[in-house]
This record gives sequence, structure tokens and C-alpha cells, in this order.
Amino acid sequence: MRLLIMGPPGAGKGTQATLIKKAYNIPHISTGEMFREAIENNTPLGAKAKAFMEEGLLVTDDITNGIVKDRLLQNDCNKGFLLDGYPRTIVQAEFLRETLNEMNTELDSVINLEISKNVLVDRIVGRRVCTNCGATYHIKTKPAKVEGICDVCGSKLVQRDDDTETTFVRRLDVYIKNTEPLLEYYREKGILININGTGEIDTIQKDIKTTLGGLNDNIKKWSRNTINEGSW
Repeated sequence: MRLLIMGPPGAGKGTQATLIKKAYNIPHISTGEMFREAIENNTPLGAKAKAFMEEGLLVTDDITNGIVKDRLLQNDCNKGFLLDGYPRTIVQAEFLRETLNEMNTELDSVINLEISKNVLVDRIVGRRVCTNCGATYHIKTKPAKVEGICDVCGSKLVQRDDDTETTFVRRLDVYIKNTEPLLEYYREKGILININGTGEIDTIQKDIKTTLGGLNDNIKKWSRNTINEGSW
């Protein structure tokens, strides 16, 4: 499976990506991970990305594209991958398409987690994070045993600066504005699948697997028919 997962901040992409990675035994590749790996390995592209990040600037498309291409060419991606956080623009989507063409492959599906703005705001505003180990909680759905204290290491729980309602709504509006053209891009290519991101984690994962399973069966059926018709 060669997949891309999309969804607004707070939609649960990280949680679902971890489950998809285990289910299909494919690497979960996020732009954040790629930047960190390139920087740690001191690659030329990693050095360029580090310079932008240290200045608090967004990494340019050419650097991001280069790091993604380097990552996709690694051996563990030969049998599939799950992209998370890339592409974010049509320019990046076109570069990804060209890169995969060079690899004689293409994306199988783009998973888009759909969830209402009100639910997202409630999820994010109620989120609390451990200052030491990074464990996450929610004041309503996943409270700590002792209020304000991490169950794992006993350190203080805080609300991140970008998890306030005003800041999050601004981030969400920017995401929607920037992402809509990308969703349409993949919708036109016939590989976009919309998944209801509201509900239990297991239910959402089941919906993803069921949809991907059905698409995979259709691909296999199409391939057998094509071979039988003597087109290959």
C-alpha cells in the first residue's frame, strides 16, 4: 500500500497512522520525521532545512521535496509507505507524482479524516501535555488520575500555547484554505477516500481498513481482467 493520510490538526492522524503502519507493515513517514532524520544524518538537504528552521522560517518546497524524495528511495519504502504531512501544496503534489513515476509506482489512496470544527476545537482546547515525557491527556475524554500530573512520570501537565481556542481556530482556518485545492486535486484523480473522523479510534480504523480492502480487491480484479484480455 502506498498511502497518504490527511486531516486537520486534532483529527487523529497520528493515532490512525500508527495503526495503519502496524496493519500493513509499511513505514509511517512524516515531514517532521524526515527533517529530523536528515538533520541528524547531516545530509546537505538536512543542513539547508536546519538553517530555515533555526530562523523560524518555513522550509521551502525545493528542500522539502528533496528530503521526501531521498526518504522514499530508501529500501523500506519498496513495498509501500504512509505519507503524513506531505504534500501540502499542489506544487508538492506534482513533485510527488513525478517522483513516484520515476519509481514506476503511484499512490493507491489518499485518506482524508473528516471532522467538524466544533469537535476539533473541543479536542484541542481540552488537550494537556506532559512537560517531561510528552504523554498526552484530555480533561474530558482522557483525564490524568491526579489533575495536572502525568500518570507516566509524575511531571506537570500543561496546555500548549497553540492549543488555545483562538490560536487553534486560526490554524484550522489556514489548514482548510490551503488544503481544499489539494483535496480536489486527489478527488479528480479518483483516489481520495473520506473517512468520518468522529467516533472511537477502533471504529475509525475499521472504516479505513474496510475501504482500503475494498479498493485493493478492485485493483486485483481489474489486473486479472486486463491480463486475461491479453493487454499485458
